[in-house]
Amino acid sequence: QVQLVESGGGLVQPGGSLTLSCAASGITFSIYAMGWYRQPPGKERELVASVTTVGFTNYADAVKGRFAISRDNGKSRVYLQMNSLKPEDTAVYYCNAKIGGSVEYWGQGTQVTVSS
Repeated sequence: QVQLVESGGGLVQPGGSLTLSCAASGITFSIYAMGWYRQPPGKERELVASVTTVGFTNYADAVKGRFAISRDNGKSRVYLQMNSLKPEDTAVYYCNAKIGGSVEYWGQGTQVTVSS
């Protein structure tokens, strides 16, 4: 079955860095667009960053210049490098795999907390 497993979350001080990783299995990874979403406490889930099958990237305005998404098709992994973290980046971060207009899969999420 399809599995997306996130890792790398945790507690970090403001200004710090974290790298999230998502390992995919059960899909032909290279043909899926991949994305990272987040859900802050009490708010709706929102797109953070995405990368297409050919490597085009897109970022939410709130993270442009601080976060970087990348993918490794050979390892079936997608990464989110997060720098200059702010308290407002605190959220559960979810990995997403999408193909076509209606097929998508989600990971279970990993908690990122930015606090001093």
